[in-house]
Amino acid sequence: MRMKVFGMRTGKEVLRDPLSYIFCLGFPIVMLLIMTLVNAAIPAEANMTLFSSIKLVPGIAGFGLTFVMLFTCLQISKDRGGSFMIRLYASPMKSADFIGGYTIPMLIIAMAQVTVSVMAGMIVMLIKGESIQFLNSLITIPVLIPSALLFIAFGLLFGSSLNEKAAPGICSIIITASCMLGGIFMDVDALTGGFKTVCRALPFYHGIDAARKAFSGEFSGLWTPLAIVSIYAFVIYLLAVFVFHKKMQSDKK
Repeated sequence: MRMKVFGMRTGKEVLRDPLSYIFCLGFPIVMLLIMTLVNAAIPAEANMTLFSSIKLVPGIAGFGLTFVMLFTCLQISKDRGGSFMIRLYASPMKSADFIGGYTIPMLIIAMAQVTVSVMAGMIVMLIKGESIQFLNSLITIPVLIPSALLFIAFGLLFGSSLNEKAAPGICSIIITASCMLGGIFMDVDALTGGFKTVCRALPFYHGIDAARKAFSGEFSGLWTPLAIVSIYAFVIYLLAVFVFHKKMQSDKK
Protein backbone atom coordinates (compact mmCIF):
# COMPACT_ATOMS: atom_id res chain seq x y z
CA MET A 1 0.00 0.00 0.00
CA ARG A 2 2.82 2.43 0.86
CA MET A 3 4.49 1.68 -2.50
CA LYS A 4 1.20 2.24 -4.33
CA VAL A 5 0.52 5.58 -2.65
CA PHE A 6 4.08 6.78 -3.23
CA GLY A 7 3.96 5.58 -6.83
CA MET A 8 0.75 7.50 -7.49
CA ARG A 9 2.35 10.60 -6.04
CA THR A 10 5.45 10.15 -8.23
CA GLY A 11 3.36 9.72 -11.36
CA LYS A 12 1.33 12.83 -10.60
CA GLU A 13 4.45 14.89 -9.96
CA VAL A 14 5.95 13.92 -13.32
CA LEU A 15 2.71 14.44 -15.22
CA ARG A 16 2.23 17.89 -13.67
CA ASP A 17 5.37 19.07 -15.46
CA PRO A 18 4.51 20.28 -19.00
CA LEU A 19 8.07 19.47 -20.10
CA SER A 20 7.36 15.77 -19.55
CA TYR A 21 4.76 15.88 -22.32
CA ILE A 22 7.02 17.90 -24.60
CA PHE A 23 10.03 15.60 -24.28
CA CYS A 24 8.41 12.22 -23.63
CA LEU A 25 5.64 12.50 -26.23
CA GLY A 26 6.12 15.57 -28.42
CA PHE A 27 9.83 15.36 -29.18
CA PRO A 28 9.90 11.72 -30.43
CA ILE A 29 6.95 12.36 -32.73
CA VAL A 30 8.52 15.56 -34.07
CA MET A 31 11.76 13.67 -34.72
CA LEU A 32 9.80 10.96 -36.52
CA LEU A 33 8.13 13.51 -38.78
CA ILE A 34 11.37 15.41 -39.48
CA MET A 35 13.30 12.27 -40.42
CA THR A 36 10.41 11.12 -42.61
CA LEU A 37 10.39 14.46 -44.44
CA VAL A 38 14.18 14.35 -44.86
CA ASN A 39 13.92 10.90 -46.38
CA ALA A 40 11.11 12.01 -48.70
CA ALA A 41 13.22 14.96 -49.87
CA ILE A 42 16.00 12.69 -51.20
CA PRO A 43 15.71 12.51 -55.02
CA ALA A 44 14.79 9.12 -56.44
CA GLU A 45 17.87 9.34 -58.68
CA ALA A 46 20.07 9.11 -55.57
CA ASN A 47 18.83 5.55 -55.06
CA MET A 48 19.32 5.75 -51.30
CA THR A 49 17.22 5.72 -48.15
CA LEU A 50 18.57 7.36 -45.02
CA PHE A 51 15.64 6.76 -42.69
CA SER A 52 13.45 3.85 -43.78
CA SER A 53 10.26 3.63 -41.74
CA ILE A 54 10.85 0.00 -40.81
CA LYS A 55 14.01 1.09 -38.94
CA LEU A 56 13.08 4.63 -38.01
CA VAL A 57 9.84 3.91 -36.11
CA PRO A 58 11.27 1.43 -33.54
CA GLY A 59 14.44 3.52 -33.33
CA ILE A 60 12.50 6.65 -32.39
CA ALA A 61 10.36 4.67 -29.93
CA GLY A 62 13.53 3.44 -28.22
CA PHE A 63 15.19 6.85 -28.28
CA GLY A 64 12.21 8.44 -26.53
CA LEU A 65 12.88 6.26 -23.48
CA THR A 66 16.01 8.28 -22.75
CA PHE A 67 13.79 11.16 -21.63
CA VAL A 68 12.04 8.85 -19.16
CA MET A 69 15.50 8.40 -17.64
CA LEU A 70 15.89 12.18 -17.43
CA PHE A 71 12.59 12.73 -15.62
CA THR A 72 13.21 9.78 -13.28
CA CYS A 73 16.56 11.30 -12.37
CA LEU A 74 15.13 14.80 -11.93
CA GLN A 75 12.28 13.58 -9.72
CA ILE A 76 14.53 11.59 -7.40
CA SER A 77 17.22 14.28 -7.12
CA LYS A 78 14.53 16.90 -6.48
CA ASP A 79 12.96 14.78 -3.75
CA ARG A 80 16.33 14.17 -2.15
CA GLY A 81 17.22 17.85 -2.28
CA GLY A 82 14.15 18.99 -0.35
CA SER A 83 12.63 18.25 3.02
CA PHE A 84 10.03 15.90 1.51
CA MET A 85 12.31 12.87 1.47
CA ILE A 86 13.63 13.61 4.95
CA ARG A 87 10.10 13.45 6.33
CA LEU A 88 9.46 10.18 4.49
CA TYR A 89 12.60 8.65 5.97
CA ALA A 90 10.94 9.04 9.36
CA SER A 91 7.93 7.04 8.12
CA PRO A 92 7.63 3.23 8.04
CA MET A 93 8.55 3.22 4.32
CA LYS A 94 11.38 0.90 3.32
CA SER A 95 13.83 1.07 0.41
CA ALA A 96 11.64 -1.29 -1.63
CA ASP A 97 8.69 1.10 -1.26
CA PHE A 98 10.74 3.99 -2.62
CA ILE A 99 12.28 1.97 -5.46
CA GLY A 100 8.94 0.51 -6.53
CA GLY A 101 7.24 3.87 -6.08
CA TYR A 102 9.64 5.42 -8.57
CA THR A 103 9.95 2.49 -10.97
CA ILE A 104 6.33 1.44 -11.54
CA PRO A 105 4.85 4.83 -12.56
CA MET A 106 7.88 5.60 -14.75
CA LEU A 107 7.54 2.21 -16.45
CA ILE A 108 3.85 2.91 -17.11
CA ILE A 109 4.75 6.32 -18.56
CA ALA A 110 7.49 4.71 -20.66
CA MET A 111 5.14 2.11 -22.12
CA ALA A 112 2.54 4.77 -22.86
CA GLN A 113 5.23 6.77 -24.63
CA VAL A 114 6.36 3.75 -26.68
CA THR A 115 2.76 2.98 -27.63
CA VAL A 116 2.16 6.54 -28.84
CA SER A 117 5.44 6.56 -30.80
CA VAL A 118 4.72 3.22 -32.48
CA MET A 119 1.14 4.20 -33.32
CA ALA A 120 2.32 7.53 -34.72
CA GLY A 121 4.84 5.66 -36.83
CA MET A 122 2.17 3.32 -38.15
CA ILE A 123 0.01 6.31 -39.12
CA VAL A 124 2.95 7.87 -40.98
CA MET A 125 3.58 4.60 -42.80
CA LEU A 126 -0.08 4.34 -43.80
CA ILE A 127 -0.02 7.90 -45.12
CA LYS A 128 3.07 7.05 -47.15
CA GLY A 129 1.33 3.97 -48.51
CA GLU A 130 3.74 1.53 -46.88
CA SER A 131 2.59 -1.86 -45.69
CA ILE A 132 2.53 -2.49 -41.94
CA GLN A 133 2.17 -5.58 -39.81
CA PHE A 134 -0.10 -4.65 -36.92
CA LEU A 135 0.88 -7.70 -34.84
CA ASN A 136 4.59 -6.94 -35.21
CA SER A 137 3.94 -3.35 -34.13
CA LEU A 138 2.17 -4.57 -31.00
CA ILE A 139 5.00 -7.00 -30.19
CA THR A 140 7.50 -4.15 -30.45
CA ILE A 141 5.94 -2.45 -27.42
CA PRO A 142 6.72 -5.18 -24.81
CA VAL A 143 10.09 -5.85 -26.49
CA LEU A 144 11.12 -2.34 -25.41
CA ILE A 145 10.36 -3.05 -21.72
CA PRO A 146 13.98 -4.08 -20.94
CA SER A 147 15.21 -0.85 -22.57
CA ALA A 148 12.70 1.12 -20.51
CA LEU A 149 13.91 -0.55 -17.32
CA LEU A 150 17.51 0.13 -18.34
CA PHE A 151 16.92 3.87 -18.67
CA ILE A 152 14.79 3.98 -15.51
CA ALA A 153 17.68 2.25 -13.72
CA PHE A 154 20.06 4.92 -15.03
CA GLY A 155 17.63 7.55 -13.73
CA LEU A 156 17.51 5.88 -10.32
CA LEU A 157 21.31 5.61 -10.22
CA PHE A 158 22.03 9.21 -11.17
CA GLY A 159 19.17 10.64 -9.14
CA SER A 160 20.35 8.76 -6.05
CA SER A 161 24.02 9.62 -6.35
CA LEU A 162 23.96 13.18 -7.76
CA ASN A 163 22.29 16.42 -6.80
CA GLU A 164 19.60 18.21 -8.80
CA LYS A 165 22.15 20.35 -10.67
CA ALA A 166 24.63 17.65 -11.66
CA ALA A 167 22.19 14.84 -12.48
CA PRO A 168 20.68 16.32 -15.70
CA GLY A 169 24.16 16.86 -17.17
CA ILE A 170 25.07 13.20 -16.75
CA CYS A 171 21.71 12.17 -18.21
CA SER A 172 22.45 14.34 -21.24
CA ILE A 173 25.63 12.35 -21.81
CA ILE A 174 23.67 9.08 -21.76
CA ILE A 175 21.03 10.55 -24.11
CA THR A 176 23.76 11.59 -26.56
CA ALA A 177 25.51 8.23 -26.24
CA SER A 178 22.32 6.29 -26.91
CA CYS A 179 21.65 8.45 -29.96
CA MET A 180 25.16 8.21 -31.40
CA LEU A 181 26.02 4.63 -30.39
CA GLY A 182 22.58 3.03 -30.51
CA GLY A 183 22.29 3.13 -34.28
CA ILE A 184 19.10 5.18 -34.18
CA PHE A 185 20.00 7.45 -37.09
CA MET A 186 22.61 5.30 -38.80
CA ASP A 187 23.23 1.69 -39.77
CA VAL A 188 25.78 0.42 -37.26
CA ASP A 189 25.96 -2.97 -38.99
CA ALA A 190 27.26 -1.28 -42.14
CA LEU A 191 30.19 0.23 -40.23
CA THR A 192 33.59 -1.32 -39.65
CA GLY A 193 36.40 -0.89 -37.15
CA GLY A 194 36.45 0.13 -33.53
CA PHE A 195 33.34 2.31 -33.60
CA LYS A 196 31.16 -0.66 -34.51
CA THR A 197 32.78 -2.69 -31.73
CA VAL A 198 32.02 0.03 -29.18
CA CYS A 199 28.40 0.23 -30.33
CA ARG A 200 27.94 -3.52 -30.02
CA ALA A 201 29.53 -3.55 -26.56
CA LEU A 202 26.90 -1.16 -25.15
CA PRO A 203 23.22 -1.90 -24.42
CA PHE A 204 21.77 0.95 -26.50
CA TYR A 205 22.46 -0.74 -29.84
CA HIS A 206 20.97 -4.05 -28.69
CA GLY A 207 17.79 -2.42 -27.35
CA ILE A 208 17.18 -0.68 -30.69
CA ASP A 209 18.16 -3.81 -32.62
CA ALA A 210 15.66 -5.92 -30.68
CA ALA A 211 12.88 -3.38 -31.34
CA ARG A 212 13.68 -3.26 -35.05
CA LYS A 213 13.70 -7.03 -35.37
CA ALA A 214 10.31 -7.22 -33.65
CA PHE A 215 8.87 -4.44 -35.81
CA SER A 216 10.05 -6.10 -39.02
CA GLY A 217 9.04 -9.61 -37.93
CA GLU A 218 12.60 -11.02 -37.71
CA PHE A 219 11.79 -13.02 -34.59
CA SER A 220 14.54 -15.61 -35.10
CA GLY A 221 17.22 -12.99 -34.41
CA LEU A 222 15.28 -11.19 -31.68
CA TRP A 223 16.33 -13.13 -28.62
CA THR A 224 20.06 -12.42 -28.53
CA PRO A 225 19.83 -8.58 -28.48
CA LEU A 226 16.84 -8.80 -26.16
CA ALA A 227 18.81 -10.99 -23.73
CA ILE A 228 21.82 -8.65 -23.83
CA VAL A 229 19.84 -5.49 -23.06
CA SER A 230 17.91 -7.39 -20.35
CA ILE A 231 21.17 -8.40 -18.63
CA TYR A 232 22.42 -4.82 -18.78
CA ALA A 233 19.12 -3.56 -17.36
CA PHE A 234 19.25 -6.09 -14.51
CA VAL A 235 22.84 -5.21 -13.56
CA ILE A 236 22.32 -1.42 -13.72
CA TYR A 237 19.08 -1.74 -11.78
CA LEU A 238 20.76 -3.74 -9.01
CA LEU A 239 23.50 -1.12 -8.84
CA ALA A 240 20.89 1.66 -8.66
CA VAL A 241 19.03 -0.10 -5.85
CA PHE A 242 22.28 -0.59 -3.93
CA VAL A 243 23.26 3.09 -4.30
CA PHE A 244 19.76 4.28 -3.37
CA HIS A 245 19.74 2.11 -0.24
CA LYS A 246 23.18 3.38 0.80
CA LYS A 247 22.16 6.99 0.26
CA MET A 248 18.96 6.44 2.17
CA GLN A 249 20.84 5.04 5.13
CA SER A 250 23.38 7.87 5.11
CA ASP A 251 20.69 10.57 4.79
CA LYS A 252 18.86 9.15 7.78
CA LYS A 253 21.90 9.66 10.04
